[in-house]
Amino acid sequence: MTTPSCQLDHLVITAPALADGIDYVEQRLGCRMQPGGKHPRLGTHNALLRIGEDCYLEVIAIDPDAAPVTRPRWFHLDQLQPGSPPRLTTWVLRTSDIVTTRQTAIASGLDPGPIENMQRGDLTWQITIPADGRLLLQGCMPSLIQWHTPQLPPARLPHSGLQLSHLELQHPASHHLQNWLNTIGQPQ
Repeated sequence: MTTPSCQLDHLVITAPALADGIDYVEQRLGCRMQPGGKHPRLGTHNALLRIGEDCYLEVIAIDPDAAPVTRPRWFHLDQLQPGSPPRLTTWVLRTSDIVTTRQTAIASGLDPGPIENMQRGDLTWQITIPADGRLLLQGCMPSLIQWHTPQLPPARLPHSGLQLSHLELQHPASHHLQNWLNTIGQPQ
């Protein structure tokens, strides 16, 4: 079995309202966010900002115009209280083989959730979403994503002039995460 290639896909900022999350990012980074889209199945919408050649920042919130959903939303959005500040919630790891990468995580004691098929316009992808919408290791454990589209979201976004240099995570049980990242060949 070959080891799937994996790399940071995007960072996720959650906000009780999309406009609040956009303002939060734009005030702190001085860059204009781009409209994203809607995720009708999960009742959310987003805005995006390119922060490197192959990665981006996503602000996501519950879409007040969406139809009711029948399952918990991703990224623990159902637990956000009105008026709570936007925050960096988690990260998403892109993989060339989501099934194998998920199985490796489970073998390391970390289940990122079932693999869900998603589509918006010409974008198609698979992503892991815990059935209860929770964040593993309080957001330190990433969701896994495998894109099935020729042009990834960062390539569709204008350059922002920003470049993410590194991501540092801290958690009391980080050894589980580090063991898994080592297994899939990710640097410390």
